[in-house]
Amino acid sequence: MPHPHHEHAGNSSGDTLHEPVCRWYAEHGRDLPWRHPDVTPWGVLVCEVMAQQTPVSRVDPAWRAWLARWPTPAALAADSPGEAVRMWDRLGYPRRALRLHAAATAITLDHGGQVPADVEVLLTLPGIGTYTANAVAAFAYGRRSVVVDTNVRRVLARAVSGAALPAPALTAAETRLAAALVPAQPEPAARWNIAVMELGALVCTARSPACERCPIRAQCAWQRAGAPPHTGPARRGQAWAGTDRQVRGALMAVLRGASAPVGRTDLLAAWPQESDRASRCLDSLVRDGLAEPLEGDRFALPS
Repeated sequence: MPHPHHEHAGNSSGDTLHEPVCRWYAEHGRDLPWRHPDVTPWGVLVCEVMAQQTPVSRVDPAWRAWLARWPTPAALAADSPGEAVRMWDRLGYPRRALRLHAAATAITLDHGGQVPADVEVLLTLPGIGTYTANAVAAFAYGRRSVVVDTNVRRVLARAVSGAALPAPALTAAETRLAAALVPAQPEPAARWNIAVMELGALVCTARSPACERCPIRAQCAWQRAGAPPHTGPARRGQAWAGTDRQVRGALMAVLRGASAPVGRTDLLAAWPQESDRASRCLDSLVRDGLAEPLEGDRFALPS
């Protein structure tokens, strides 16, 4: 990923935030492999898809293994969607593997094997949404874009809006605020985007913010207001144990580990305590394209 310089030409409203946040990032930002200057845009795209709803500690080894096997979009496109799902292993939300495979195919067929740099073009790729498109433009190509993830939303909610937590879903007002704070020039903009995101990940966390270590504590509207508690709807973490996600994961583990198609009975044995539920979850995997039904009531990863 390009490493933008520290100088910036941002809006006056954000100048008091840009310099301390970017200086903090230069000293405390994590040395993650996808941030190295020699990483390809494809490497950035893979990271951004993997890191959605998955901790960085789990993404790191998976990302390295993925790029070792498929260093280019064309390499992945030449393999089957099922192999992408198998390689995804236990990262969770395996439909992301299918989306990456579809995006790699489109990049190979429609863009000469090169990940597009333009946000609008990136948005035409299968499964690539607003966040991912803007992140790839910023972090792979050093372009000015507005990168807004959960961490960015939380930092801006506290530092600028004075709220303990942002709204449950991204609002138009948040997007406008984030856009107004992005420096005008591409390199400083890319640096700001990664720096404020990292601040949210490491310091301005949801449950236990380390305000004493925050480089913008003095400017933070939430701190100046006395750090009032969150008064909106309670935030509930995403459950896994006992949910359909767990059942689907058990079935997927069997399919990933099998070298040949698996019969329905053997597959449903992965969740013997609730056969009806296991059958329903298998049907959902078929609908999602993660399991392919074959003759003889057998199933395999998608071909």
